[in-house]
Amino acid sequence: MKRLNFTLDDDAVSLLESLADRYYQGNKSRTVRAALESLASHAGHDGWVITGYSPVRLEEEAACHSCGIEYREGDVLFRPVFERGASPDALDHIPSESWLDCPTCAEERPTA
Repeated sequence: MKRLNFTLDDDAVSLLESLADRYYQGNKSRTVRAALESLASHAGHDGWVITGYSPVRLEEEAACHSCGIEYREGDVLFRPVFERGASPDALDHIPSESWLDCPTCAEERPTA
């Protein structure tokens, strides 16, 4: 842990105290950390990025997440592997729906 000294104007101090009390049981350090993480995420430089793919043999019909083409049972599609990282294409959160890409889309999508 490192101690930092900086000066905030009265409005910023009031906002920090209000947010800390409302969401973080008065913990201003956690509040500042959450605000910085949110800023990084919304700036598009931090989030979940695809770092690779894992092959999946289909047990039932499924469509490619990216292009929408339907594939049959027995075909091989690719499930993305997500990790925290920096990219202009970073996602705010890992998708909750099933995500499978066909070989063409998996090959064309840049990975971190």
